[in-house]
Amino acid sequence: MSPDSSITERIRSLVPGSATALRLNPREYADDYFAVLQAIFREPPPGDATHMVFISVTNPVALVWSIAQALDVPPERISFVDAISRTMMSYREPLPNSTYVESPRMLETIMLRVDYLLRRVAGARPLVVIDSVNSLGIHNPNQLLSEFFHILGNNLKSRQAMTLLLLVSDDPTSELDQMVNLVVDETIEVVRPRG
Repeated sequence: MSPDSSITERIRSLVPGSATALRLNPREYADDYFAVLQAIFREPPPGDATHMVFISVTNPVALVWSIAQALDVPPERISFVDAISRTMMSYREPLPNSTYVESPRMLETIMLRVDYLLRRVAGARPLVVIDSVNSLGIHNPNQLLSEFFHILGNNLKSRQAMTLLLLVSDDPTSELDQMVNLVVDETIEVVRPRG
């Protein structure tokens, strides 16, 4: 299944320093998640020097990396911060382009790892993907999570990084949605052709 081209085009049109939420339907999560990963991992336009830092909190980095490999993403274009593999006890062989955090509760460590990875690829156009807000919400109290998003968001904006936050929700009035709305410039509803 190919991703909805409008999602791909909207992601490609992000401007430096912008923050965008991608709202996935919980009843279509698996299909929506794969469509979003396809859109994110699409080959960038020629001459584009984007480097992605993917913060994996929902699925272990090994799964995300296998999808990226299937879509022919060059390893030098992506780095991972994996905050879930050790918690899920699925940590085996570390990937060379990954850094591992003990738990999704270690928000400060996640910020420091992102900062480190962005400094390593200075000169590239940074794209940071957080997968997902919901998983961080399960492991952290809302007040702490809100502070994390504000600090990380301001840091990424100052670096002119584009930020994508994956959010699984069908209720735009939920507390998590409201928290995300305070830190993003826009929300894209992931609506794929059904049929």
